[in-house]
Parts: sequence; structure tokens; C-alpha cells
Amino acid sequence: MSTISLRLPESLHKKARDLAKKENTSINQLVSSALAEKISAIMTEEYIANRAKRASKTKFKKALKKVANVKADEFDL
Repeated sequence: MSTISLRLPESLHKKARDLAKKENTSINQLVSSALAEKISAIMTEEYIANRAKRASKTKFKKALKKVANVKADEFDL
């Protein structure tokens, strides 16, 4: 486990402290979770962008042709 020194505006620190208390957790755990969520979101964006670069409209249309042309069930509308 690593240690970092972080400077926060007092207002943000207060909100983090209040939220951590409300969630019955430590500020460290709250910040760690928030950072993990942010990193995950950024990595997901990058993954999707890289996958999009490999996309093929021709292959997509070919796959769509294999889908049966049937009316949707009532519960799907």
C-alpha cells in the first residue's frame, strides 16, 4: 500500500468527510473507491474507442441480415 499527500480545498474535504461518515467508512476508503471508479471509467472509454476503430460496417450489415424479421412481442415494446 502506498501513501500520498493530497491537498484539497476545504469545502471538498468537508464534503468527503461528511459523506464518509454517512457511509460509515473512512475518508481514505472513500477516496480510494472514487479514484478506482474514475480510473475504471477512463479505461472503459479507451477500450470502447479502441474497439470502435476495429469496427466494420460491412460485417455489421452482414450480421444484421442473419437476424430474423419478426414482429416484437408486446412486452418488448
